[in-house]
Amino acid sequence: MVLGTYKEIVSARSTDREIQKLAQDGGIVTGLLAYALDEGIIEGAVVAGPGEEFWKPQPMVAMSSDELKAAAGTKYTFSPNVMMLKKAVRQYGIEKLGTVAIPCQTMGIRKMQTYPFGVRFLADKIKLLVGIYCMENFPYTSLQTFICEKLGVSMELVEKMDIGKGKFWVYTQDDVLTLPLKETHGYEQAGCKICKDYVAELADVSTGSVGSPDGWSTVITRTDAGDSIFKQAVEAGLFETKPIEEVKPGLGLLEKLAAQKKEKAEKNIAARKEMGLPTPF
Repeated sequence: MVLGTYKEIVSARSTDREIQKLAQDGGIVTGLLAYALDEGIIEGAVVAGPGEEFWKPQPMVAMSSDELKAAAGTKYTFSPNVMMLKKAVRQYGIEKLGTVAIPCQTMGIRKMQTYPFGVRFLADKIKLLVGIYCMENFPYTSLQTFICEKLGVSMELVEKMDIGKGKFWVYTQDDVLTLPLKETHGYEQAGCKICKDYVAELADVSTGSVGSPDGWSTVITRTDAGDSIFKQAVEAGLFETKPIEEVKPGLGLLEKLAAQKKEKAEKNIAARKEMGLPTPF
C-alpha cells in the first residue's frame, strides 16, 4: 500500500480560531497535541520550537497549549526532536510523552521502541507520535540560499513558508514570493534522496496539506491509539472533518506523491549500490 497501513483518512481542520491563524494548514498537530495534554493522555510533547536564528528550529518540550502554539507552523529545515526525547523523560520527569516527527524520525523512534537497548526507560513513555508528510528537508544554509539570495528577502522578514503547486512559497507582511520547486532540487538533505516514506507510515497519526483544500489537512489515523485520540478530539469539537472522497484535490494526489517518492528513492538506492556505496535497504 503506497500510503502504508491505516484506519481512516479524512480532511480536517481545527475549530480553534487562534490555532487556525498560527498553524501551517489545518492545525492538526498543534490541536491534537493540545487536546492530548488537556486530557492527560500526555504530560508533555517534544516539538520544533523557535531557535536563536530566524526559521532555524530548536527542539523543545511543550508542557502547555500556549507553548504548543508558540511552536506552530512548518519549518523546512531539520529539528533534532528525537534527541530531546531522552531529556523530556529524565529532566522533565514526563511519564507520558507526545512528539511530532518527519518520516525518517518516525522510523527511528519505532526502531528504538522495537529494540530499546540503552533507552528502555524511554521506549514505553511515548504515547502519541504525530507524523508530518515530508518529500524532502533542507539544511538551514539551503533555506538561506532560496530566501536571501534567490528571492532577496531577509530571514527575519519571513512570516511563513510553504511548498505546493510546484513552487516554494515565502510570505512576508507585504508580499508573497515564489521559487520554482525545480530550483530547490539538489539542495535537500542527502538522506532524503533514499527515503521512501512520504506520509510517515509508522506514526500513530499522519497529517499534511496534500489532498485537502487550502486551510485543511489530510489526516491518516494508523494505530488504535492514534485513531482513538483523534476521534475523541473530533467528538469534543476540536476538529471539523469531511470525507476525503468529497474534497479536492483528493486522495489521488497524495497517493501520486507518495508513489513518486518511493520510486525516486528506489532509483537512487540502486544507483548507490552500483557505485558500491552503502545503503540502509
